[in-house]
Amino acid sequence: ATADCGSGAVECNGAGATPPATLAEFTLNGAGGLDFYDVSLVDGYNVPMLITPQGGAGVGNCTTTGCTVDLNSECPMELRVVVSGGDGRSVACKSACEAFGEAQYCCSGEYGNPNTCRPTSYSELFKAACPSAYSYAYDDGSSTFTCASPADYLITFCPSPTTSLKSSNGQYPRAVDVSRAGHHGTPLTSVAVISAVTAALSQRLLRLF
Repeated sequence: ATADCGSGAVECNGAGATPPATLAEFTLNGAGGLDFYDVSLVDGYNVPMLITPQGGAGVGNCTTTGCTVDLNSECPMELRVVVSGGDGRSVACKSACEAFGEAQYCCSGEYGNPNTCRPTSYSELFKAACPSAYSYAYDDGSSTFTCASPADYLITFCPSPTTSLKSSNGQYPRAVDVSRAGHHGTPLTSVAVISAVTAALSQRLLRLF
């Protein structure tokens, strides 16, 4: 029901996922030779996801980020995607932009800049559940992470619910202080094939709806 890129194959060949979809976003070898990465809920949510860097030097914050919470069970009724003829269980959670199409939720029109596009009650719900993930288009300050290139990245779908992103001092990782104006739920650099990324299914098989 969600996240299919419409290619008819496992590879998306550069096509984007049909929202709602949890996104892993990368800009490889970007400014200053750094890799920029994040997990984004700007286009909604369908599965928990982690990005774990392997190798690469820490510049800014080269650390694990993502969303390990099952937001489908907490999704507001007006944002829920429910399979027709099913048991009423939510299989994905729309963004407010997709659900309502209003500029204030989509950061478009007069709301198309970081001064006027502010967090909403819906994006704040996502942010409270997943503090290091993007919750709306201009959520750069707490959601963008960097590693010095070259590095490898392990993407884990549906990690164990007991997985914690907190460090030993009980704090969530701090994102690098970087501005990526123009980020609206898609990577700054379109990457069709990322050879450095290994996708891992952990704990259970991922069913793509």
